[in-house]
Amino acid sequence: MEKHYENKISIKSWAEEDRPREKLSSQGRRALTDAELIAILIGSGSRTESAVELSKRILHHYGNDLNNLSKASINELSRFKGIGEAKAISIIAALEVGRRRNDTEAKVLDEIKGSKDAFAIMKRIFMDLNHEEFWILLLNQGGKVIAKELISKGGLTGTVADPKIIFNIALQHNAISIVMAHNHPSGNLKPSQLDIDLTKKIANAGRMLDINVLDHLIVTNEGFYSFADEGII
Repeated sequence: MEKHYENKISIKSWAEEDRPREKLSSQGRRALTDAELIAILIGSGSRTESAVELSKRILHHYGNDLNNLSKASINELSRFKGIGEAKAISIIAALEVGRRRNDTEAKVLDEIKGSKDAFAIMKRIFMDLNHEEFWILLLNQGGKVIAKELISKGGLTGTVADPKIIFNIALQHNAISIVMAHNHPSGNLKPSQLDIDLTKKIANAGRMLDINVLDHLIVTNEGFYSFADEGII
């Protein structure tokens, strides 16, 4: 039998909050809680709890943190009693729209002057990923970012970056320099020996091609590690 998260949290009174659509119409979108907004997405609850109560239960499970909720898969959300695949997809789609809007509205740093500039760009790409990805930023003579390219995807524990692919893309864009970046979903910012060896290998190859490898970032939700700042490149 499929396992469900059925533990309910105490709710004293949800008379007004059980009608989130009416509340949004009369008081505006800013007046709604996170649970009320999610309740509008899922549309209905069950005979034992309202849509808002169900939304509160889901949020409670994820620490009342929308960032944690945004990482949930369809299967995970579908394990909550009252949430089927369609409702799970609605929640995931809405949170992804919010993430993309944030990405669009954020001021993009199109010039790399240091590791913090590169991190400001890459953290939006790596946000909420549960697997590793390896990207490069391609820069022109003035240090402006002319392209962002995904090199490879991996699992929870690693990804592989092929120097031939990296420099082929760099040559296609006539890039003068590149910045490499990959994420650690585990949250660990310490580079592995493989990370160090790969960074040195690509940096050396870049010198032969007159393409400067400016930096390699390891990115997590909490921060970043810069190989350039640490003197490895």
